Amino acid sequence: MKILVTGGAGFIGSAVIRYLINTTQNYVINIDKLTYAANLQSLQTVLNCDRYYFEQIDICNRQELNRIFQQYQPDSVIHIAAESHVDNSINHSANFIETNIIGTYALLEASRYYWNSLTIKTKKAFRFIHVSTDEVYGNLENTELFFTESTPYAPSNPYSASKASSDHLVNAWFRTYGLPTIITHSTNNYGPFQHAEKLIPLIIYKAIKGQPLPIYADGSQIRDWLYVEDHAKALYQVLKKGKIGETYNIGSNNEYKNIDLVYAICEILDELVPNHPIGVKQYKNLIQFVPDRLGHDYRYAIDSSKIEKELGWKKEENFTNGLRKTVKWYLNYIKNKE
Repeated sequence: MKILVTGGAGFIGSAVIRYLINTTQNYVINIDKLTYAANLQSLQTVLNCDRYYFEQIDICNRQELNRIFQQYQPDSVIHIAAESHVDNSINHSANFIETNIIGTYALLEASRYYWNSLTIKTKKAFRFIHVSTDEVYGNLENTELFFTESTPYAPSNPYSASKASSDHLVNAWFRTYGLPTIITHSTNNYGPFQHAEKLIPLIIYKAIKGQPLPIYADGSQIRDWLYVEDHAKALYQVLKKGKIGETYNIGSNNEYKNIDLVYAICEILDELVPNHPIGVKQYKNLIQFVPDRLGHDYRYAIDSSKIEKELGWKKEENFTNGLRKTVKWYLNYIKNKE
């Protein structure tokens, strides 16, 4: 199978490509604009594989998308490319509207045009997997509730609103044109190669430099954390076994308050990097509470029972081990860059 992956040089995209190349016999075409969040180092292990191809293009460029489809003739699309940082969306929303909405529209149209040109057999086998976020569901006030696939959309910020918009486009292209689409919503991902602006790598980088560790409000916001390689495996299951027109939520049942997560990272760093910066006895002493983010959602939590029961996917990584492994990876990554 030839799989077109958008945003394959990003955090989640690169994990998906590594999984596809290293554990399956599929061919992968990676298209990525290479924005600030891209990291080609994350793909070093697959660069020399004859089943891997890379094209630097913007998904908003319809002409280039048409060329990619005609040149590579993919059997499926896994659409991951997106602007994804909430703080950036609050300060610079235009980029999110352009990439997440206009880019998805361009990709859907290019996919539809290509799909309509296929033979009956290849047309039936084609899949368009749209990778979205649990943030489209908005805020969970009740700590006993979970997001399900039928939870109404209620996005709170420009990022989640742009992703919700792209979800609606995907559903419309399925309902109106019959394009064989499937949508996934995952919770917060963590693991190797995540950009330093995201919470876990941000805390690690700042802590070892002896810089303040910024925590919004009192840090009581709750997030569920999914190891990125588990997410990659889930997406492949959706590609292989998912039902056209359906949505699958992907979570890990690892809920932590932001402050408790930061404490856990600091404890691991106290053990692994005992030579603290000057004037710092414990890394948690660097924590600094800052004014809360605008429109900050209190809790995200996903019910993954549908993908577990229908597709047989289950998380494999224990969060305690996964977090420790992730901290070690960043420490080694930082050391090798110095």
